[in-house]
Formats: sequence, C-alpha cells, structure tokens
Amino acid sequence: MKTAITEMFEIEHPVIQGGMHYVGFAEMAAAVSNAGGLGIITALTQPTPADLAKEIARCHEMTDKPFGVNLTFLPGFANPPYDEYIEAIVKGGVKAVETAGRSPEAYLPPMKEAGIKVIHKCTSVRHSLKAERIGCDAVSVDGFECGGHPGEDDIPNMILLPRAAEELKIPFVASGGIGNADQLAAALALGADGVNMGTRFIATVEAPVHQNVKDAIVAADERDTRLIMRGLRNTERVLNNAAVEKIVAIEEEKGADLQITDIMDLVGGVYPKVMQEGDMDIGAWSTGMVVGLIHDIPTCKELVERMVNGAEETIRGRLASFL
Repeated sequence: MKTAITEMFEIEHPVIQGGMHYVGFAEMAAAVSNAGGLGIITALTQPTPADLAKEIARCHEMTDKPFGVNLTFLPGFANPPYDEYIEAIVKGGVKAVETAGRSPEAYLPPMKEAGIKVIHKCTSVRHSLKAERIGCDAVSVDGFECGGHPGEDDIPNMILLPRAAEELKIPFVASGGIGNADQLAAALALGADGVNMGTRFIATVEAPVHQNVKDAIVAADERDTRLIMRGLRNTERVLNNAAVEKIVAIEEEKGADLQITDIMDLVGGVYPKVMQEGDMDIGAWSTGMVVGLIHDIPTCKELVERMVNGAEETIRGRLASFL
C-alpha cells in the first residue's frame, strides 16, 4: 500500500504509532517500525534531553527502519528545555517528528534545517490549516473519539476527515478511534493518507506496559471512556475507573469554581504507577473509544499486517462488489 505518507516517511505501511506518555519507549517504536509502520518515541517521557538521546540510540540498536519522536508543547505552566530536546533529536539522526499541543512554529527552523519531516497533531480543520501555513509537512487529524486531549470542538472523524480533505493541500492521517482494517480503508476513502493509532498499540505484545493495562483495554467496551476537565477547557478522554469517578464527582461539586489543584493528585504524575506498576485505579489515564474494538493482544507485526491486508481485501472485495 503506497500513499503520500508512506513516501514522505519512507515506510512500508501507512500506519503510525502516536506518541504516548510512558508507552513510547524504544521497544514500542522499534516494534512498530520493524513491522513496516512508523514507530514513535515520546520525548517528554524521558526526564532530560540526555535521556532522550540515549533512548534514540537504543532504538537505532533495535531497528534499521525509520522511526520518529513525539514532542508535545505543553501549556504555559510547564516549560521543558525544548531546544535541547530538539538538539538530541537532530543529533540522533531522527528524520520524523510528531508535534502536538501548542503550535510548533517557533521550533520548526532547526528541524527543517536538519531535513526532518514534521507531522503536527490537530483536533480541528482550522488548526490543521495553521499547521500547513507554518510549514508542517503533514497533519495528524485527531477526532473526538481519541484518547487524551480531543480539543473542545467535539467533531468526530466521520466529519473531520472529509472536511480536512476539502481544505488541506498537505497529506494527513486519521487519528483517534482507529484500530482495525476496515477503519484504515474508511480513512483512505475519506481522504486520509494513512492512520495514527495510540490505544490500539498499547494492547500489543511489545508495548512496554504492565499486563494489567493491556487487560483493561481488552476488557473495556466503547462506553467505558469518560471526559474529564471539560470545565478547565483541557478536556481529556480517559478510561473510567475509581479515580475518574472521583474526579467527575469533584467537578460536579465545584462547578464553575473548579481549579486544576482540586484534582491534581488524580491527574498529575500517575502514569508511571499505571503503566509500569499496573495500578489501574491510582488516577486518570488516557484511552480512546477504540477500546470497544480491541479484543486481543497481537504482536505489532501481526497487527499492522492484518490491518493492511484486511484493508486491501475490503477495498478490492466488499467495496468493489458494489460497483
């Protein structure tokens, strides 16, 4: 399967593993890249730029295929040394960067000078057009179904993807709620040049997370995610658990008076305990509605190949039979 995205990132299949906190380690990225997709290391999971440099080097030892790095530009209350993280990315010979969060405009020049292709994650058409204007090479269009932060417009991919196709000149991939072969075929039909998956890749053999996390994703259905922090305009889609129920109760009690400090102990710093120790109720952790479509824990190679082969079968078989 050849698309503008496979050509741009020099990968075999139009499948990207999105950046995920305390999931996007070298093991995860290498497994996806070795499967023919584009694996992504999550930069800010690494405590320092020096640690990121070591993680990139580890990934090079695990794969000779292209892989990328996710760099999320956080809101103003956090200010990591982004220039130094970018320096580690450039010196590490990485040729693909997934940016997310705030606009990456101020940080694009050194990456562009190094020949790095930048794909920016956007939850709206207007933000996608801004990414195109500032010089991003591609966009990951993130629908309301996604895990993590879906933005505040609440537009699902059945509308968002064809709208992006109407407006964008640069290639884009479908992100949010993607997990199987028919969805890959659908994304291509709606104008995307590939897909970006997060939650689906957590439930794989190689994902470096506790087995409890994988089991929780497989056990969940499409009704088991909740939206939190809406009142703070920092909406996050998470898997429902005891901590999330407590967050929702606090939000209902506080109403318009809600402050991030009211729930900080339930949303901040919980990922190591969830992903590495397997404590499912310690706090809120992101998953997409795609949990309803995840029924097993394959290897990354099995997952990517069955998605691509299945999509080709859908396009050549079921869809062609209607003509």
